[in-house]
Amino acid sequence: MPEGTVLEYGPGEQRASSGRSSPAEAGFAGRRRGASRGVSEFEQLYREVILDHYKAPRNHGLLEPHDAIAEGQNPLCGDEVTVSVRFGEGDTIEDVGFEGRGCAISQAATSMLTDLVKGRTASEVATMPKDELLDEIGIPLTPVRLKCALLGLGVLKVALHRAKGTPLPEEWGTSSGEITLS
Repeated sequence: MPEGTVLEYGPGEQRASSGRSSPAEAGFAGRRRGASRGVSEFEQLYREVILDHYKAPRNHGLLEPHDAIAEGQNPLCGDEVTVSVRFGEGDTIEDVGFEGRGCAISQAATSMLTDLVKGRTASEVATMPKDELLDEIGIPLTPVRLKCALLGLGVLKVALHRAKGTPLPEEWGTSSGEITLS
């Protein structure tokens, strides 16, 4: 992302909380930055976290060997993500990696997702509500950016479905063509 690039989000959007601790609640609240353009200190902190995950993504790179893999694209904005998974005992996700290209939100959200799912079972992740990832992202998103943020989660759920037969939530149906998975 070029230096000086500013992430823009729609005003006044809200999401329901899933009750998880956010990065601010997990100990980052003591770090203070000046709010700009009416952005709260928490939103500024979350934007910094997103930029950190975008510039230095966690678990970047596909796993070899892997037990599950899937790729997906969001044709509305051109985001692409491939996710690979390695399982441990009892269908526990031992390791997860990803590659992709696209906007800061899609790549940062997928990076955050990989940290969230390590150590969980395939069935736990298959039923993970999207709000858990959105709470981790921590800032309001426009409907278009919401699709960017959730691309990695959808791709991961498809990989788990293919490898372990976990059910795909109806909300991840691809019949509308808004998100394509292969």
